[in-house]
Amino acid sequence: MTFTLTFAEADPADVDRLGGKGAGLARMTQAGLRGPPGYVVSTHACRRYLAAGSMPDGLVGEVFDRLAALEAQTGKTFGTGPLPLLLSVRSGAPVSMPGMMDTVLNLGLGREAAVAMAAATGDVRFTADLVARFHAMYAETVLGALDPGDGIADLVAAVSADDDPGGVYDRVWAACEKALDDDCGESVPDDPRAQLVGAMEAVFRSWNTRRARTYRDHHGIPHDLGTAVVVQAMVFGNLSADSGSGVVFTRNPVTGEPGLFGEYLAHSQGEDVVAGPRPPDPVATALAPDVLDELRTTCAELERRQGDVLDIEFTVERSTLWLLQVRSAKRTPEAAVRKASDLLAERAVTPRAALRA
Repeated sequence: MTFTLTFAEADPADVDRLGGKGAGLARMTQAGLRGPPGYVVSTHACRRYLAAGSMPDGLVGEVFDRLAALEAQTGKTFGTGPLPLLLSVRSGAPVSMPGMMDTVLNLGLGREAAVAMAAATGDVRFTADLVARFHAMYAETVLGALDPGDGIADLVAAVSADDDPGGVYDRVWAACEKALDDDCGESVPDDPRAQLVGAMEAVFRSWNTRRARTYRDHHGIPHDLGTAVVVQAMVFGNLSADSGSGVVFTRNPVTGEPGLFGEYLAHSQGEDVVAGPRPPDPVATALAPDVLDELRTTCAELERRQGDVLDIEFTVERSTLWLLQVRSAKRTPEAAVRKASDLLAERAVTPRAALRA
């Protein structure tokens, strides 16, 4: 296999190949921290795709081989039951470019998988929400749609616990497809494998969007790096009241003061924290005490290992903490000085490393 690596086998130092997100996940996985398993499609594959305008020979087969291994690792099955495997497909450039490239979540939902998900979770409305979320994100990211359709949220909210999951899928999917057809005349594939290939291509293409190129021009980032694609098993912050999503800094990025600084939104997926219908809460007050203790311990360990203030995305699924991403945190000059001084006093970094911070 030449285009892909699992988090366990990748070299975290090879950021040019893995991208920042992939390198961070490899580092966390190899440190024994709890993150959803997955694999990285390298920046080399992206560069080959952009040069040829099509998937490199062998890449799709390699990706599906990795997918089969991920099914075995998780005990879940992509596209079917009894326990469906859904995926997140994210960009990950070697140099951080926040918000510039594309992501597709909840990928892998056809009718068979949706019915199995409803049975596995015992929650038909949750499954309807996943279907609507996936369709809207795929339509926007891969097909360029602008309008997810009026009334779909109301359709999901009207689902009852005892509704037939197949019928619910049919109603929600048909409403989403009609809105998409009205918007741009396109259709989201209901074949999960076609969804995965389409999402990967969209992430590759997002490297050369106007906004991404403008961002690189402004920040002096080379245009020939390409982006990796990170494929991970989904965990669900919108599954239950004891689930949620959040972002946390290991220290205050404005003042440099030690201690967790961030936000958490219960019963939500990651995008809801930024643009959801409810304001998030401070992590220190919103998380259950045992989850908060685990997050504090994990953040302290990661900061000690990396010798830097970190920005960490996480999800809680039924009171279990999952780490989704770790990267160096942006901070003010004042925070940088405070952070370097504190880390030096804690003997977490050498004097030379503190001066570079």
